[in-house]
Amino acid sequence: MPKISVIIPVYKVEEYLKRCVDSVIGQTLRDIEIILVDDGSPDNCPAICDEYAKKDDRVRVIHKPNSGASATRNLGIAEARGHYLQFVDSDDWLTPDATEKLVAAAEAHQADLVIADFYRVSGKLVASKHRVMPVGVMTRREYASKMMENPASFYYGVLWNKLYRRDLVVQHHLEMNPALRICEDFMFNLEYLRVARYIVAVPSPVYYYVRTKNSIVSQT
Repeated sequence: MPKISVIIPVYKVEEYLKRCVDSVIGQTLRDIEIILVDDGSPDNCPAICDEYAKKDDRVRVIHKPNSGASATRNLGIAEARGHYLQFVDSDDWLTPDATEKLVAAAEAHQADLVIADFYRVSGKLVASKHRVMPVGVMTRREYASKMMENPASFYYGVLWNKLYRRDLVVQHHLEMNPALRICEDFMFNLEYLRVARYIVAVPSPVYYYVRTKNSIVSQT
């Protein structure tokens, strides 16, 4: 069983996919599995995914008909075998020690959820997101209080700057709601918060988020 399962939904991102997958393959923590879930992408992404699986036995590829990001992530969760879950969007990328920092924080504090700072990328400009939470361990109540002060913040609502315990997700049958067009990740985080006891915040940015996405969420 790998230490961590990194789930990457893939759809129409052939221009960025290699940058994303290379950043995960190159992580300083080697005990990982990388699950590439091809959501029926009509471009060259399926072939790119298969090439990575041939080169690195930690990479697993799942091809399926197009059904949206939520259903794609749910399939990744169902197939995951790691102790922890991490989500990466296929047009973003990780810092080289992202998984190592997240796992180290979880194990040092017996935390059920780890949350980290991230970089916003707009063209060639890279800026660090200013934290809206003190660093260290929090209870569920303390975390929820901070979350309600900034409910629209990506810091709290998204999946990709966090680390989850897979056993909690499986035990409580948590998943993304495919019926939602926006905020499905925020709702997943709320459900996970109901079963998490201790949360730890990591000060160092671990993720590069491409801000110029033409998505419903970014437009909203």
